[in-house]
Amino acid sequence: MVTINRLLIAGIAFGTAMASSQEHGTAQGQPKPGRRRGELVFRSNFEDARERTRWSTAPCAQWISLPERGMCLRTTVAEAGAGEGNMIKLPLDVSRFGDCWLNFECWAKADAVSKPAHTYNGVKFMFHHIASDGPHWQNENGVHGTFDWRRLMFSAPIPENVSEAWLLLGLQESSGTVHFDDIRVTVKHVRPVRPQPKPNAPPPFRGHSLPRLRGAMSPNTFRDEDLRIFGKAWNANLIRWQMTTKWGADYKHGLDYDSAKYDAWLKDELADLDKVLDACLRYGILAVVDLHSPPGGRRPNRDLVILHERKYLESFVAVWRKIARRYKGNQAVWGYDLVNEPVQNKPSPDGMPDYLGAQVLAAKAIRAIDPERPIIIEVDHWDSAEGFKFLEPVEIPNVVYQVHMYYPHQFTHQGVHGSPTGVLYPGKIGAHEYDKEALRKHLAPVREFQLAYNVHIYVGEFSAIRWAPDNSAFRYLGDCIEIFEEYGWDWSYHAFREWDGWSVEHNSNPDDHSRTDEPTKRKALLLKWFARNEKP
Repeated sequence: MVTINRLLIAGIAFGTAMASSQEHGTAQGQPKPGRRRGELVFRSNFEDARERTRWSTAPCAQWISLPERGMCLRTTVAEAGAGEGNMIKLPLDVSRFGDCWLNFECWAKADAVSKPAHTYNGVKFMFHHIASDGPHWQNENGVHGTFDWRRLMFSAPIPENVSEAWLLLGLQESSGTVHFDDIRVTVKHVRPVRPQPKPNAPPPFRGHSLPRLRGAMSPNTFRDEDLRIFGKAWNANLIRWQMTTKWGADYKHGLDYDSAKYDAWLKDELADLDKVLDACLRYGILAVVDLHSPPGGRRPNRDLVILHERKYLESFVAVWRKIARRYKGNQAVWGYDLVNEPVQNKPSPDGMPDYLGAQVLAAKAIRAIDPERPIIIEVDHWDSAEGFKFLEPVEIPNVVYQVHMYYPHQFTHQGVHGSPTGVLYPGKIGAHEYDKEALRKHLAPVREFQLAYNVHIYVGEFSAIRWAPDNSAFRYLGDCIEIFEEYGWDWSYHAFREWDGWSVEHNSNPDDHSRTDEPTKRKALLLKWFARNEKP
C-alpha cells in the first residue's frame, strides 16, 4: 500500500462550454481542456490526524490503527441499533469535475454484517451529491456478510451544476462491524470534443426506408392474437421483442444464470422468436431482437457479468453468432439489440473489453455472417441520455444507437418498489421544474451525438407509470413523442401487454388490473401516432 500523508484534491478546472449550433437549434458540448482519463481527483488513507477531523463523527465510528493497514475507520453497530444510517461523512468539492464521470474505490473488510432489507444498503461507501434536479446517491450494492479486505468500487456521472457533495462511510440498515481504508477517486470518462455537424449531410443509415418506425416493447410471452391487434388494429410497425429469463433477474450470479439453464432457456426463446417473426410478416411489423438477459446476468452491483468473466463473454458472442446465422435474410428483423441497459461500475479485468468493447466483439461476429443488418448499440448507465455524453462512435458499419428515456425517474417510476407517489408532470420535484424543455435538455447529449456523427437514434424504451396523477403520464408521453418526432428518431413505447403498470390499456387505478372498455388518453395518444405509420 502506498502511503500518502495528505489528502489530494486535483485543482485543474473542468466544465463544459456550449457552442450554439444555429442550423439545428441545438448545443454542442465542448469540454474545457485539462481533464484526463485516470486523473486523480481525491485520495486519503486516514494517516493525517488533521484530515480525519474533516469527517463528521458518530458513536458507531472509531479511528483505529491496524498492523496490516495503518489507520482505518471502524464502524460497529449492534443489532438493536441497525437503522436507516450509521455513517460519517466528508464534504467533497467536485464542482471542477462537472461533466466528468468519476470512479470511486476504497478497501473494506466486514465481520457479520447483517443482510439489509434493501440491496442498496449494508456496507456503505457512498457518494452523495446535490444538483439542480435534486439529490443523488451512488454506492456498490449487495455488500454484507463477512469478508477479508477487498476493494469496493462504483462510478458516478458528475453534473455541471453540482452544488454540494459528500463521501459517506459506515453501515445502513445493517448490524455488524466494518473497516474502511484508502479511498481513491479518479476520472473515468471525460466528455469528448464533438465535431461540428456537417452542412448538407446525407441521410444517416437507418436500416429501413419507412418514414418512421413507431411501436412498443413486447409482451413477455408470444400470443399471435396480441401481435395481430398490435399490427392490424393499432397499426404499429415496430416491436422490440425482449428475450428475458422467466425466472427473474435477482442478481444471484452463478445460481440463476448457470450455463445449462441459460442454454435451455435460449433454445425455447428462439423457437418463440421464429413464431414472432412469422407473425410480424403477416401483420406488417418489423422486429428488434433484444437480448434482454445476456449470459451470466448481472452482479449485485448491476454490472454485466460478461464484462468481468471470459466464459460468459464468449457465450455472449456465441449467442449472437447463433442468432445472426438463424435470422440472416429474415425480412421481419429490423435490427439486433446486443444488450439491454448495460452498466459498468467496475473496470473489466486486464484483457477483457468494457461495456462498449463487448458489444463491438458481438457486432464483429455478426458482421462476419450478416454484413447489412442494423446493429443497435446501447450506452453505459442503463442506456441513459447521460451516457451519450461520453460515447464515441464504434467502427462497425450499419449501426443504430439506442437510448432509453425514464426522466425524471421520480415521476416515471412513482409508486414502483414503494417510491413516493403524487408527482405531477409538468411540475416541480424538489426545487427543479420539469417540463418539455427539461426533457429536451436531458436528451441534448443524444441529439448532439446524432448531429455530430450523422447517425440514427432509436428510443428503445420510454414510459410513465399509469397511476401518475391528473393525466400526467399522458402529458409526459406526448411531450416525449413530439421531441422524438422532431429529431427524426424511431421509437418503441414500454410496453405492450407486459406488466400492467406500463399498460395504456389500463386506467390510472393501480388496483384495477383489467383492461378498460374505453381507450385511455394514453392509448389514444399512441394510436394517433401509429395512424401515421407506413407498413414495411
